[in-house]
Amino acid sequence: MSDPTDAAPLNDPLTVVPADPPAHSPVDAPALWQRFPAAALAGVDTTRALWSEVMPGGSHWSWRMPRGTAIRFVALQPGANLSLVLYAAHEKLERYNMPDSLKAQHTARYTRGHVLMSDMGRAMASFTADSLGWHDPLGALLDAERMAERYGVRRYEDARNGMYRSGKDGLLIEIGKYGLTRRDLGVPVNLFSRVGVDAEGRFGFVPDHCKAGDHVELRFDMDVIVAVSSAPHALDPSPVYDPRRIGLLAWRCGAAPADDFCRAFRPENARALHNTDMLYL
Repeated sequence: MSDPTDAAPLNDPLTVVPADPPAHSPVDAPALWQRFPAAALAGVDTTRALWSEVMPGGSHWSWRMPRGTAIRFVALQPGANLSLVLYAAHEKLERYNMPDSLKAQHTARYTRGHVLMSDMGRAMASFTADSLGWHDPLGALLDAERMAERYGVRRYEDARNGMYRSGKDGLLIEIGKYGLTRRDLGVPVNLFSRVGVDAEGRFGFVPDHCKAGDHVELRFDMDVIVAVSSAPHALDPSPVYDPRRIGLLAWRCGAAPADDFCRAFRPENARALHNTDMLYL
C-alpha cells in the first residue's frame, strides 16, 4: 500500500535516524516506524512490532487485527485526519456503535480511557494513548458530492495525483473486500480532528487542532476488521485538497489487564470490556 518514497525524508526535523530493525522482523515488513518522531513512539515496545506503514494523504486501507494488538497512529504532517470504522471479525453484523459509545461514556469526544463499543455492548477497541485529547466521533464522512463542490472534479490524467477520492468512497472500497456494502457503513471515528458545537447547536470544525507528531493508539479488545481513510474531514473548510500523511505501527500489546486504565475509566467501560472478555474464556 505505502511507498517508502512517500515517507518523510531522513532530514525531516520530525524524523529519527533509522536503526537496525529487530532481529525477528520479516524481511518484507520494513521498519517504517523508524521514520516517525521519537516522542510519538513513547510506550510502544517496538520489539513486539507486527508491521508499519506510511499512508499517503487521501488513501485508504484495511486490516484484520487480532485481540491483544494495537495500532499507534501518528500524524506525519499537521492537519491530518483519519476516518476509521470497526467490525467484529467473528460476526460482521456486530460493529462500532457511535450512539451507544457516546451515551455510555457521557462524552462527545474520544481520548485516552475511552472505549469504542459495539451494538452488542462489547468493547471493540480502547484508546490507550493520546497526545491530542480530542478525536471527533460526530463529523461523519466526506462524500463525493461535497468533495466535488469544495475541491472540484479532477481526473488522474490532469491532476497527476496518487489518490483523489472521498473518505466515504474509500471506506466503501475497503469494507467491500469483506463482503460489506453501503448499508453497512456507519458513522466513523475521525482521528486527529476536532468538531465543536456553537450556541445555536451547529457543528464547527476546529482548525490547527492536530500538529505534526501528534499520535493516538487503539488497542483492539476483540478480533476486528478495521478500515481507514486519510481523506480530509467532511467539515474541514479549507478550499484546497491537501490530505496529510499518517504513520501506523501495529504491535502486540496484550489484552486489557485487570488494572487497565480504560477498564477503570468508567464503570460502563469495565462492563464492556468484561463482555468482550467473556467471548475469549
